[in-house]
Amino acid sequence: MTRKIPTIGSFLLFLFALTVSAVGQQRVPVPPSWERTSFGLPPLIDLGADSYKGEQGGLYPNGKNTIPVEHRKTGLGLASKIIPLDKQGRPDNADGKIVLLSVGFSNTTMEYRMFKKIADADPEKSPDVVVVDGAQGGRSAIMIADPNHQYWQVTKQRIEAAGVSELQVRAAWLKQVVPGANSPFPKDAKDLQRDLKTIVRDLHMRYPNLWVVYLSNRIYGGYANRGSPEPQSFESGFAVKWLIEEQLTGDPAINCDPKKGKVQAPWMAWGPYLWADGTTPRSDGMIWGPDEYNPDGLHPNAKGQRKVAEMLLHFFKTEETAKSWFVR
Repeated sequence: MTRKIPTIGSFLLFLFALTVSAVGQQRVPVPPSWERTSFGLPPLIDLGADSYKGEQGGLYPNGKNTIPVEHRKTGLGLASKIIPLDKQGRPDNADGKIVLLSVGFSNTTMEYRMFKKIADADPEKSPDVVVVDGAQGGRSAIMIADPNHQYWQVTKQRIEAAGVSELQVRAAWLKQVVPGANSPFPKDAKDLQRDLKTIVRDLHMRYPNLWVVYLSNRIYGGYANRGSPEPQSFESGFAVKWLIEEQLTGDPAINCDPKKGKVQAPWMAWGPYLWADGTTPRSDGMIWGPDEYNPDGLHPNAKGQRKVAEMLLHFFKTEETAKSWFVR
């Protein structure tokens, strides 16, 4: 009888499991599926007028990736009035500040902390802009959709620790998730859309001087065996797309234009579109490789964090509704 010799791969997986502490009730994670380098899904920015399960691509209506003219006009009008404020929310061009806040979960805070590091070191960033990370690990969309959740108290503490106040929050980057998403499309995306809508309305109430919010989607989730793998990470982009379209089509519950009635939410637009189909390049060449993730295959490592951070920095320095107040 021939004895089977263990392969190097199986031995490495065994070592991986042994490296995880078994203290308390901590579970040994399943090794990430590094072989799932692509799911054959088209990024929304490349899908265009074509459809995914009956839903048209593009970041904005009609398969387009550019902000509709009238919506951009509204955003530019608001952005032109984003000036430094003092802690009481009064205009102060001498010593006032503009707080740029992040709102989200673990991936968001990991990426935004890297963004803060490189943005604060960038000589082109306005010294009036204070980058504050409000995102927190383990805080999903449904959690922070609750205005009484502890998340908001922690965020307030972080704002104050940065030497600013909630009345100085003028802009935000929002990136959220449905935890453990595994339902057939479009349920999880619709759930996320609903929670994001609640969150942006609460942001308006909580930060009365917050006028613009940029939203982003998940990065590639194919390497993960838990959390929100694929196609759920890809599908999360539709939640952002649909929410923005609600504002574009005049939903009074998230109206941002005082000319059209009572303002109920900040002006919303896409921030950087972060998803790519693993190692399959999208039209601009971007990919997500296994070397950009932590061992769980879910969270970006330093390399992956820097990728998102640099995309954010480029966005705020070039987007017309942001560069007027972000750049020195």
